[in-house]
Amino acid sequence: MSSQARLLSNTVEEVTVQVTIRKSRSFLECEELIQDALNEAGKVATGLCLEDFDTDGSPIEVAGRKLTAKKEKVSKKYMSPYGPIETARYAYQGSEGGSVEIPLEHNARIVASSTPRFARMVSFKYSGDKAGWTVKDLWESHRLNVSRCYVQDISEAVADQVRLKDPYWKYAETSDEPLPLQVSTVAIGIDGTCLLFCDEGQRQAMVGTIAFYDASGERLHTIYTAAAPEHGKETFLARMDEEIARVKKRYGHARYVGISDGAGDYLKWLKKHTSTQALDFWHVSEYINLAAPALHRLVEPRKRWIEAACHDLKHKHGAARDILGKFKAARARKLGKQTRQDLEKTITYFENNLGRMNYASYRKSHLPIGSGVTEAACKTVVKQRMCGSGMTWKKSGADDVLTLRALACTDGAWDTFWTRLDKYGVAKSKKSETK
Repeated sequence: MSSQARLLSNTVEEVTVQVTIRKSRSFLECEELIQDALNEAGKVATGLCLEDFDTDGSPIEVAGRKLTAKKEKVSKKYMSPYGPIETARYAYQGSEGGSVEIPLEHNARIVASSTPRFARMVSFKYSGDKAGWTVKDLWESHRLNVSRCYVQDISEAVADQVRLKDPYWKYAETSDEPLPLQVSTVAIGIDGTCLLFCDEGQRQAMVGTIAFYDASGERLHTIYTAAAPEHGKETFLARMDEEIARVKKRYGHARYVGISDGAGDYLKWLKKHTSTQALDFWHVSEYINLAAPALHRLVEPRKRWIEAACHDLKHKHGAARDILGKFKAARARKLGKQTRQDLEKTITYFENNLGRMNYASYRKSHLPIGSGVTEAACKTVVKQRMCGSGMTWKKSGADDVLTLRALACTDGAWDTFWTRLDKYGVAKSKKSETK
């Protein structure tokens, strides 16, 4: 035991540790000495508290198997918010051999050889910045030395727990989700954004949003989902399917709206989950700007027409069809090659999406008409964290970060996840079983 921290008493109810702190003429050094001493006290107290989560060595039963403890305890180091702790704990095995069980690790919710608080702390930091910066952060904030690999290992283990979604957790709302009576509309959107991968170059990661709106159209809350690139995107869509099923169980009365751009890739999937599909208004306005030169060659008249067309599109029923008619009539004009190509491109866009451009009706019902929530998620969930200078990814590492990042960006979800992990324990994964 360190000379800075001395155990005074340890009972069933409390542990008392005395801390001695050396002073210095440098106040900065004083603060560092205080932090070091508190870390020593934290290690003493954490080690004693951790022992309380072990068994007394008596036989136990796990999943119908009777297990007995080995004669001698086995020492193991665990990382805590105060530094590494070495403790001796019982290891159990059945008479037929097989897997070894460590009750202390299950009871204390150990994650990747770290205490749950340290795992939570590290994985949150890593969700916001790269491993090297997390290492520096831990030293500057807590005077703790860890390696980049250990940061990544802990974060991978936490992300694995998030993805496993124990059945006890699947239909649990977060503390920040609005009450059912507050929600009138739920908008669903998915989009992709590119990441740089080590062996494959630029690939598209997927982001999904489920946004809750009240009767006046005010956004109340947003759930984020993200996944690394994959062929077919089945895993990502399966995650979204699960989350939507949970949401519909609680908000079955709400109107479900699917918002997307003109690409038809996800329209079939959105129709499966929503009763109303809306085309992102700002994509439409871009096409109006693109084709406007075919109607007005002079800049000022063109600007006025674009403004009027966008206003009508929002406020007048049937405006999209009227605008399309004007574009078709412009075909008879003498146009330059590029202007004609832009006009035809816009006409095709309107014809393909006319049924999702009833903006006056959407606005009257206070429905969202833009995919800005999803597009912003591409930036906040993916780009800000994963597209820094020189960053390249492997699929597994990217998926770990995206899983943690989406959870951390969803208000209340991070706290809910750790509350439930503390309540139900750490689920076994195939990865952990092979290690």
